[in-house]
Amino acid sequence: MRPAYHFSVPDNWKNDPQRPIYMDGEYHYYYLYNADYLQGGGGTSWRRATTTDHVEFTDHGVAIPKFSDGNGDCWSGSLVVDELNTAGYGEGAVIALVTQAPEGRQAQYLWYSTDRGRSFKAAGTAPVLPNPGVHDFRDPKVIWDADRGRWFMANAEGQKLGFYTSADLRSWQRVGEFVRTDLGLLECPDIFRMTADDGTSHWILGTSANGKGRGLPATYAYWTGTFDGTSFTPDQPEPEWLDYGYDFYGAVTYPHHDASGVEDETLRRAIGWANFWDYPHNTPTLETDAYNGDDMIVRDIRLKKVDGGYCLVSTPTSALENHVKRTHLLGDLVVKGTRDLDVRASAYDLTCELVWDPASPPANVGLEVCRAEGGGRHVAAGAFLRGPFAYLNRRPTINPTGGETQTPIDPSAGRLSIRILVDLTSVEMFLGDGRVVHSHRVFPLKGDNAIRLYAHEGAATFRDLTIREIKPIR
Repeated sequence: MRPAYHFSVPDNWKNDPQRPIYMDGEYHYYYLYNADYLQGGGGTSWRRATTTDHVEFTDHGVAIPKFSDGNGDCWSGSLVVDELNTAGYGEGAVIALVTQAPEGRQAQYLWYSTDRGRSFKAAGTAPVLPNPGVHDFRDPKVIWDADRGRWFMANAEGQKLGFYTSADLRSWQRVGEFVRTDLGLLECPDIFRMTADDGTSHWILGTSANGKGRGLPATYAYWTGTFDGTSFTPDQPEPEWLDYGYDFYGAVTYPHHDASGVEDETLRRAIGWANFWDYPHNTPTLETDAYNGDDMIVRDIRLKKVDGGYCLVSTPTSALENHVKRTHLLGDLVVKGTRDLDVRASAYDLTCELVWDPASPPANVGLEVCRAEGGGRHVAAGAFLRGPFAYLNRRPTINPTGGETQTPIDPSAGRLSIRILVDLTSVEMFLGDGRVVHSHRVFPLKGDNAIRLYAHEGAATFRDLTIREIKPIR
């Protein structure tokens, strides 16, 4: 059941991604890894993989070991390349700020690498950012604040993000905070600047949040706004969400670099853990493949001007097209009732535009993917026009906990662009320009690879229906 083209841990367990860094023409991706998971052991280390195209990754093993410095295992944090030698370990040293919790007290510790991120050493046993006496104090995200020539950190502290500055990555001063008391526990903060499609520059503050109590997602929430080096002021009080599905948690974004290595602020990428803490161990891959830990597809994200402000839009990373093994151009298919396709596949990228008559729309239009021969098991992706909402429903197949996610649509538009990525442990649905994405963890059985189109109580056209089968990357 190991996915064909999504990142998965080689063995045992993975959870949070760590923001990839760019060095020597490739991206270095670190993630939390537990080599003792199958034996019932605890604790995480940092494992490293590299990629040049954000689809195919090469594993390099553990870079920061757990239980090796007297401060316990290694939780989430972030890495930077210290080009100016501010920390004193040499120009170009890789510095990791890592949460560790000796005796249960979370604090931030500095690890350093002088071999281009291949291995790290602890910079002493004392934290560089001690815990002030709170329960939650973790996941430091560090950036270089070029406007002020210093380092800036956002740190997750329960229902707020603490803001800190430093000249040397060792001594940190608290300068502000961002408080939200209506989004559950905040984790894995993110802060960055982007150039929008209209040429204007904006700051984005993100965090993994849990809005389920308000009928909102529990994925990556973000705000656009302004940043003055000590505080972030959002444009709007309510967050946008990078994903409206169930399984895009602990996500991180990272900058794109052009061929010369220069950052391009018009494009970033995002990668998220394909799981959630409500059901982290509910996976049959433990039995079939002796591992537990996948990521959703890496996304290209851009900042777009929309009515009333700006938002991030996502597309599967562009290099995915280089991994296509077979393309099925099915054209325009008119459906009234159901239509089963001749194409059967378990790993593919499907695109089309759903088109209907706004004056006489069908009640429900969409696709059953991961469909069993008899149709009992499947994942439904489409639009209930009497809602009106788009949905991704994993209830009819094997999944961690059941459920359907929904987002509003306008049926009077008469059309909806849809892109669905299917793999052996996930279904992701991108709608319209990519402002809305639903990512679900699913576990179809072998042979559950049929595709059915449907338009109930009316007709719809599946315009320019294209299915691109993706070749395995392993």
